[in-house]
Amino acid sequence: MLDQVGGKDVLFVMAAEAEYGERLKARISPLMAGVGPVEAAISLTKALTVFAAAGRLPALVVSLGSAGSATLEQTEIYQAASVSFRDMDASPLGFEKGRTPFLDIPAEVPLPFTIPGLPSARLSTGANIVSGAAYDLIDAEMVDMETFALLRACQVFGVPLVGLRGISDGREELKHVNDWTQYLHIIDEKLSHAVDRLESAIETGAIPL
Repeated sequence: MLDQVGGKDVLFVMAAEAEYGERLKARISPLMAGVGPVEAAISLTKALTVFAAAGRLPALVVSLGSAGSATLEQTEIYQAASVSFRDMDASPLGFEKGRTPFLDIPAEVPLPFTIPGLPSARLSTGANIVSGAAYDLIDAEMVDMETFALLRACQVFGVPLVGLRGISDGREELKHVNDWTQYLHIIDEKLSHAVDRLESAIETGAIPL
């Protein structure tokens, strides 16, 4: 399950088999965590617990897969500059929207590393599929259903996280699962190139692990 990338143990995490195409299959062996923040948190926490018990935590976890966006270029790959949790809203009690009460982390968490040559965007995680006018309510350029949950699991174990997402949908309102899957083969190829860029960044020290 751990891949050697630039001489380091890296754990790639994906949500669904539909995103894991032939190019990525030739390159990595990810943890398939399931769809949504609950499944993602359970799956990664379990895996990291096992690795910790064996004394072999990964040097890096990579949240890999598709995302939606109403503004970014479809089928292009973006690294997450930051991630937030759009489901959290305790504002009636006076807490900042998006911030978990009594947890000492901001509503929008910057990610620590930048892969040279890849554009970045702010990422919002939640348990809902975003489509159409719902994008107007989200303060981020792209949306997914797992990365914030993966980040929280990583924080517990002291492992850094990188998010790489290909834009699969968002220009038009979603009406069928095919509206999500139709470009995943293109994203698969481009994500494999992004993994190569990640490897180069680790080897050159641009990402210091």
